[in-house]
Amino acid sequence: MTDVQNQPDKRGIKINRTGITGLHLPFFISDGGKTQQVLAKIRFTVALAENLRGTHMSRLTEILTDWTQRPIKIPDVEKILLDALEKLSTDFAAITFAFKFFIEKFSPVSKKSSLTAVDCEFIGELKRGSRMNFTLGLAVPFTSLCPCSKEISDFGAHNQRSICRVKLTFKDVNDVSIEKFVRLIEAQGSAEIFPLLKREDEKFITEAAYQNPKFVEDILRDVVIALRGVENLSAFAVECENFESIHNHNAFAAHEE
Repeated sequence: MTDVQNQPDKRGIKINRTGITGLHLPFFISDGGKTQQVLAKIRFTVALAENLRGTHMSRLTEILTDWTQRPIKIPDVEKILLDALEKLSTDFAAITFAFKFFIEKFSPVSKKSSLTAVDCEFIGELKRGSRMNFTLGLAVPFTSLCPCSKEISDFGAHNQRSICRVKLTFKDVNDVSIEKFVRLIEAQGSAEIFPLLKREDEKFITEAAYQNPKFVEDILRDVVIALRGVENLSAFAVECENFESIHNHNAFAAHEE
């Protein structure tokens, strides 16, 4: 049959990225010796030479399908991209996996086990002849309690769920743990959150947050300091957002370096 995609194009425009988006596939993600199955939403693109009309998108799906049967570690993202460079005869490939990653939590007093879902992204880009540029994206939830509210109130203080979104790039992707970064970031809030709490746990968390009030700016600065202490990081971007409980707006702060 005629290969229409492979027909020449005379408009003289190299396309930076073309490929597939919105593809959902199950994968096994390996992190720190533990493996869990996730459902990932994928964006997979390559560069297209100016003399070609279209890319072979089915080959991208074939590459991904092959990886659904084996655990994926972060360094394996580069193998996927190298496969795309060869099978699509291109000089650039990029991929984003977006998925929920589950962290086991133990409630602070009753020690009940439960799972917290964290939004996670693997973002990889690879130019032929270069090393992969990899970014780990995380959205980590926790509790924040307002220092001003505590100071001016006779009793109590308003608190709310908050989230910290980070984009992390690394010197060496062989030494990266999703769970390690989740626990590092959630520790910077007023208190952690837990899917499962008994009464004694709820008392503990409420009092812990009250003793550790933080503005959104406080949380942001503490996250920045914590990330500065990670030697393997080459760059990071941080956004913190408090979903305010007594305002009709959220509080927000961001920083990158």
